[in-house]
Amino acid sequence: MSNKKMFGDFVRQAQVFQERLAKLQEEAGQKTVEATAGGGMVVVRANGRGELLEVKVDPEVVRSGDVEMLGDLVVAAVNEAIKKGRAQLEESVQSMTGGLGLNLPGLL
Repeated sequence: MSNKKMFGDFVRQAQVFQERLAKLQEEAGQKTVEATAGGGMVVVRANGRGELLEVKVDPEVVRSGDVEMLGDLVVAAVNEAIKKGRAQLEESVQSMTGGLGLNLPGLL
């Protein structure tokens, strides 16, 4: 097989991979994850692209007046939602790549 043909095959495979990756990223934006902190005092929803969609705070947390605790709970819940969304996306990428363990900077 000539180098020119091998390069052409490689370019075609890269294009197919890029299209599949774009579709995965689009699908990730449609999937949601939910995370809680403080025993459900703070609940957040995010999508698989790491975009925060919703934050729910139990009114009791606000009534307590402990603003520092509320901030900590929000941060914990958001971080957990982002972690879950990333794991979901990584799982999708692994299934697409056949578990090759490719490191794709900027994707995850």
